[in-house]
This record gives sequence, structure tokens and C-alpha cells, in this order.
Amino acid sequence: KPLLPYKSVFPPFRAPKGLHDAAAMNAARSGYRVFSANSTAACTELAKRITERLGAELGKSVVYQETNGETRVEIKESVRGQDIFIIQTIPRDVNTAVMELLIMAYALKTSCARNIIGVIPYFPYSKQSKMRKRGSIVCKLLASMLAKAGLTHIITMDLHQKEIQGFFSFPVDNLRASPFLIQYIQEEIPDYRNAVIVAKSPDAAKRAQSYAERLRLGLAVIHGEAQCTEQDMDDGRHSPPMVKNATVHPGLELPLMMAKEKPPITVVGDVGGRIAIIVDDIIDDVESFVAAAEILKERGAYKIFVMATHGLLSADAPRLIEESSIDEVVVTNTVPHEVQKLQCPKIKTVDISLILSEAIRRIHNGESMAYLFRNITVDD
Repeated sequence: KPLLPYKSVFPPFRAPKGLHDAAAMNAARSGYRVFSANSTAACTELAKRITERLGAELGKSVVYQETNGETRVEIKESVRGQDIFIIQTIPRDVNTAVMELLIMAYALKTSCARNIIGVIPYFPYSKQSKMRKRGSIVCKLLASMLAKAGLTHIITMDLHQKEIQGFFSFPVDNLRASPFLIQYIQEEIPDYRNAVIVAKSPDAAKRAQSYAERLRLGLAVIHGEAQCTEQDMDDGRHSPPMVKNATVHPGLELPLMMAKEKPPITVVGDVGGRIAIIVDDIIDDVESFVAAAEILKERGAYKIFVMATHGLLSADAPRLIEESSIDEVVVTNTVPHEVQKLQCPKIKTVDISLILSEAIRRIHNGESMAYLFRNITVDD
């Protein structure tokens, strides 16, 4: 299905002076090329939209999987001394996508590219950005691998935690999808003035507050989830573990650690007779969203929307959404999800290729990125 039409939230895109219409002349004179690191057609759709806005064409490369599962990348043109932008969307096979990106970056590095900028709208492993028990901070490992492969800059969107930018030894531009989602609310929900922005957990309250303030709407927070949340693993809700016959130093007596107990589910804020708009950065396993929708329905909300930047929608997510009280799930095209849309008509897509193409143009021309962040707070 075609993406919904949108009016630009930025001024009309104008190619810099000196760029010709022919794609080859464009690339040669401007000194930059855009490549797609994906080997699947569904994942190259975003790259094609970006290059169309830039008035360029995708760089010539071949990315494929050999019979033994190894990834092979071949660059089919000279990139010496040029700025190279690698667009990599992350499909369900995350590890293959990561290897495609690493191998392409290293191939461009050995081909003497001047700068290698990764355009990674959804950054993989971003949920594994905190230490848990005897685990590891995988996101930090991936950041080190990308730097070692040759990347010198990253453009991403709505990182799961803003602190992830500190893992990198090179600049990271963390763009925001909120202007596009807010525009959707204003144009596609006729009576949005009667809506309330909802955070499905206290952790998402800052993001929801930002949306509520910019839309001049009320705010509600769901407190006391019915199932274990990601935060439970971090704050020691189920600690200390029960250990029998533990060896303790005779002179060491620690205070007794009381296990946390979740309060009953409560909705802080009035949603009766209102439209409930749940906002978040990632929607993957949708059980928590479905449970939140049921609670809001019980509290009197007559329509329920879910707004998220990255629509991973794994496993049975389309079926669960179709059978739930959710009226519509709106996500951006940072992650390909055409198959899920065929399974569930409630899923809608917002195109964010405009801001990515503008970011590429500004970085290459050495222009300020501040315009892309105007009126956007840290909590967005």
C-alpha cells in the first residue's frame, strides 16, 4: 500500500548549487554517494525514497549471502575521496543486517572513501544498553565494532536511551520522528482536541509529556503493569535471590532487602469519553500495548491509538493488534513492515525519508543540523 500523503514539515527541498539533474553528474560534482547495505528489496525501499529526494541514484554495489551463510559485499564503482552514506534498515534478521553494514563499511574504508556515514534509522541492540546481572552492554560492543569497521559518523532516529550516544567515539545525530507523528495526529484524527496522551508506564512519562505539551492536550499515566517489565530486571525487583547455606562473614550483617511489590493497575489522569493516544519509541511485543488498551477501554476511552517510531511488530503482533481494542497503530518506515500491514489493516505508516535526506545534505555541505531539532526537547 502507498504511504499516506503528508505536507512537508520542512521548507521545500532544493538541491545545492552546482548539482546537475543527471545522477552521475550529481555524484561526481558533489563528491558523495549513497549506498544501501541491505540485500532484500523490502529494505531498500527507504534508501530509494531518500535518493529520490536528493536527486541522486543508489551507488552500485552487490550484497548477498553465500550458500554457507557468509555475507559478501562488492563495491562496483570508485569511492576514493568521497563522502559515503550507507543506508541500513534493520529487518527481522538483525544479525545479518549488522554484518552487512560492518562488511560494507570496511569495504568502503579499504577503497579510500573520505568519510563513511551510517544512516541507521533504527539502531539494533539499543534495548541492551544497560548491565543486567552477569550479562553485557551489547550496544556498547556494537558501537565499538562500527568504529573499527570504518564508520566516522552515524545518523539515527529516536534511540531507545539517549545515553547510547556516549558509547560512540564519533559524532551521532539522533533525529526525532515526533514532528511527523504529531502532524499525523493533527491531520488524520479529526477530533484530536478531545484526546489525551497516555504513557503506558511511568518510564514513558517524559516522552508523553512532551507530546501533550506540544499538542496542548492532557496527560495520563498507567501505573502498575500486570506483567514484568524491562525495568524490573534493572532495579532488583526480584532480588536478592533465595540462596540456601550461603557463606557469610561472621562480622558482616547486611540490612534485610525487602522484595518490591507492584501496586494494582491505576490510570493517573482522566480518559473517560476521550481519545487515548499511547506514545512510545518502539513497538515490538505488543502484549503490553494490548493490555494498556484494555485498561483504557475500561476507564471510558472510546478510541485508542498507538504512536511509535519503530514498528518492529515481531511474532504474532499483527494478529494481536487486529483482535485488540486498539483502533490504529501508527509507525514510521524506519523498519520495513509491509508484511505486517497486509496481515493487519490497523497498521499505518508515516514516511520519514524527508528528514533523513535533509540530514544527509546538511552533513555533506557542512551545514548546521540545529534546524532539524527546532522546538524539540531532549525528552522527545
